[in-house]
Amino acid sequence: MQADPSAGARSGTGPGKRAEAGDHDPGNRPRPEGLRTRLRWRRLLLLLLALAVPLGGFGSWVLYGSPWLRVESVSVTGTRVLSEAEVSRAAAVPKGAPLITVDRAALQRRVREALPRVREVTAERSWPHGVTLDVTERRPELAMESGGKYTEVDAEGVRFATVGKPPKGIPLLVLEPDERVDERYFSAARLRREAARITHVLPDSVHRAVRTVRVRSYDNVALELTEGRTVRWGSAERGRAKAKALTALLKAAEDATHFDVTAPSAPAASGS
Repeated sequence: MQADPSAGARSGTGPGKRAEAGDHDPGNRPRPEGLRTRLRWRRLLLLLLALAVPLGGFGSWVLYGSPWLRVESVSVTGTRVLSEAEVSRAAAVPKGAPLITVDRAALQRRVREALPRVREVTAERSWPHGVTLDVTERRPELAMESGGKYTEVDAEGVRFATVGKPPKGIPLLVLEPDERVDERYFSAARLRREAARITHVLPDSVHRAVRTVRVRSYDNVALELTEGRTVRWGSAERGRAKAKALTALLKAAEDATHFDVTAPSAPAASGS
């Protein structure tokens, strides 16, 4: 039995039927708006990448290869005893080098190693042509005499400089360690730190009167003042309370020559 070709046409399902306007044809589907937006962003990204390559190369050349941003000067701030030239020489800043290549950590390390008087130093690039070194010097808290020379000791007990005469207004530190003291726990460096802790807390009025700090052990420190007066201090513990007690004693017992503040809550004065 043969199929009737006209049956497909009448039912609308045959190959001869043309697609109506409302039919969905994937080949003729309109392009979604999201796809067009992605294409626009892709073109913009490609354009930016095309511009970045030459701009990046130019920027690198400006920083590393051009004559515009190179080291021409070094400035030094914060010095008191040291000269600016000493600090500059110690830093050995590479003149003429691209400023971007200056190793600030290396500059700081060289200054500290060459100049023990420097406690802290900060190196900064000063665009377009300079380097700035900001220095904090150690200040003498005590001085130690040896062979007619005087070694300055700072508030941390660090020996940092040797000078030919006693620093003005700085007490002399004399270490006379007891032979029975175990040096593993009370080394000369430890005793220097303890002595510096003591003088550092003294008020100016008392500090000016101190001539010698005599240290025999960690808890056996004595101060020798002007006019033959002596102070039994003990250890560096409770330093501020002891300084306050000593200040009061010096005012209350002006004729006394011996003072004891080892127990700051019960200080004592004697002698006349």
